[in-house]
Amino acid sequence: MATAARKSGDVVLKLENISLAFGGVKALSDISFDVREYEVRAIIGPNGAGKSSLLNVINGVYHPQQGTIMFRGKQRRDMDTHEAAAQGIARTFQNIALFRGMTVLDNIMTGRNLRMNATFIEQAIWVGRARREELENRRKVEEVIDFLEIQHIRKTPVGRLPYGLQKRVELARALAAEPSLLLLDEPMAGMNVEEKQDMCRFVLDVNEQYGTTIVLIEHDMGVVMDISDRVVVLDYGKKIGDGTPDNIRNNQTVIDAYLGVAH
Repeated sequence: MATAARKSGDVVLKLENISLAFGGVKALSDISFDVREYEVRAIIGPNGAGKSSLLNVINGVYHPQQGTIMFRGKQRRDMDTHEAAAQGIARTFQNIALFRGMTVLDNIMTGRNLRMNATFIEQAIWVGRARREELENRRKVEEVIDFLEIQHIRKTPVGRLPYGLQKRVELARALAAEPSLLLLDEPMAGMNVEEKQDMCRFVLDVNEQYGTTIVLIEHDMGVVMDISDRVVVLDYGKKIGDGTPDNIRNNQTVIDAYLGVAH
C-alpha cells in the first residue's frame, strides 16, 4: 500500500443549503459545509442533532427537499446508494449491519460486489473473467484483513465475535470497496478504552496510508479533537459551528449547546 502524506487537498464534497424533513419534523435545516481531499472531517452534536441524517444524505439513503451536493465537481440533487458506492463513497453504520451467520472473510468479500463484472454463467463455471476477478478480489480482501490485523478471525462467523471486532470487520468491508470517501457513523460507539485506541489508530492509518478522505460521526470528544482536521457541529438539525478542533473547543455557542445552557 502506498503511503499518502497527511495533508488537505481540494474540496471533493460540498453541501449547500441542505434541508431535510420527515412530515413536519425538520431533520436538517440549511446545512452547508465542505470536505477536502485527504482530511478527517468530524461531525459532532448531541443526540438527535441530525448527524446520521446528514451522512444518509451524502450517500443517497435520503434525498433532501432543498439544497445541492457537489461531489468531485459534479452537482447532484439526488443519488441512490448504489450510485454513491459506484462513485467511491463507502459507509459504516451506527448499528452494525453485517451478515452474522457468514464468516469474516465472506462478509468482507461482499464489499467487492461492485468490482465483479462477470456474468452469472461465468461465475457458475468459474472460468475466464470470473476466475480472474475472484482471485483479484480475494487478494484485495486479504490485504484489508492484514491491514486491520484480523487474520486470526478470518474464518470465524461474525455473530460469534465481540462487539469491538465486529466494528472492525464492518470497517474492513467498507475498505474492500476501495473508497475515495469513507463515511463512518460512530465507529467507536460502545467500545472500551483499548478498542477505541485501536480503532483510532486504524482510522488514521486508513487516512494516511490509503489516502482516503474520511467523514466521521463520533461522540467521544477526546477522539474527535485528537484525530480530526476540521469539525462541523450540529444541534437540532442546524449548524452551530465549523472549524479546526481548537476553534470548536473555544466556541461558546458549541459549549453552551453541549452543556445545555442554550436550551
